[in-house]
Amino acid sequence: MRVVFMGTPEFSVPVLETLVAAGHEIAAVYSQPPRPAGRGKKDRPSPVQARAEELGLAVRHPVSLRSAEAQAEFAALGADVAVVVAYGLILPQAVLDAPAKGCLNIHASLLPRWRGAAPIHRAILSGDAETGVCIMQMEAGLDTGPVLLREALVIGIEETTGELHDRLSALGSRLITEALDRLDVLSPEEQPEEGVTYAQKIDKAEAALDWARPAEEVSRLIRGLAPFPGAWTMVGGERIKLLGARVVAGGGAPGTALDDGFTIACGSGAVQVTRAQRAGKGAQDAETFLRGMRIPAGTVLGGA
Repeated sequence: MRVVFMGTPEFSVPVLETLVAAGHEIAAVYSQPPRPAGRGKKDRPSPVQARAEELGLAVRHPVSLRSAEAQAEFAALGADVAVVVAYGLILPQAVLDAPAKGCLNIHASLLPRWRGAAPIHRAILSGDAETGVCIMQMEAGLDTGPVLLREALVIGIEETTGELHDRLSALGSRLITEALDRLDVLSPEEQPEEGVTYAQKIDKAEAALDWARPAEEVSRLIRGLAPFPGAWTMVGGERIKLLGARVVAGGGAPGTALDDGFTIACGSGAVQVTRAQRAGKGAQDAETFLRGMRIPAGTVLGGA
């Protein structure tokens, strides 16, 4: 098919690569404009733009698609279908209507649960047992369109958002290929009205750990915000990011290290931190981290 691909972050890159490998003609790639990044704050292209240019594909990065000019340029591509995955711009009706077979969205949840911006984070933060990918026919509402294909994944008991992100990206790549192959015979299913939840964008204010919460909640926060923005706590006046955890037996005053192996008491139960990061340094597994920063039993974590 002649495809317009619309995506921005790393999550979208494997999907683009899969479409190219499957032999689809990529009429153009749309991505968010380059943003200032790094210490020099120089404009950096999105992961999708960078990969598309490596593949020799034409890239467009309009600030908006609301102008008549932008919509006319999109329509002039003569696409059979648009594939949209974590693009980041609202598509006006004129854009949704332009491809002959419409616009398909790859959404990383089991709709109608977790419509919106951060479905992977929210699934882990909420303790969901499973999530998945839906291939959805796009319409004007926020992730409200009928679903063409869906497939579920079990969320691992110690899985982080970063790990789940990679598995869902691979699943989305496979499902969109199947959807395009079977597009003329698939029957769209309307989403049920019951069970709708919204995955609000992650606010960095959510990242401060409260050790008085139950261990299961603390573990979910650590895993759900890993690798970004990273749940954090204070250790001896230094802010430390915690990027992996498991629930373990134990108890004590919330925030107190129960041993020398990064086991921390919570409001009920305890968590063992499995991965952490100091400011200005790379993430490390707990054993390596503790070689450079001892946290002996009795140390109290937390505070501003």
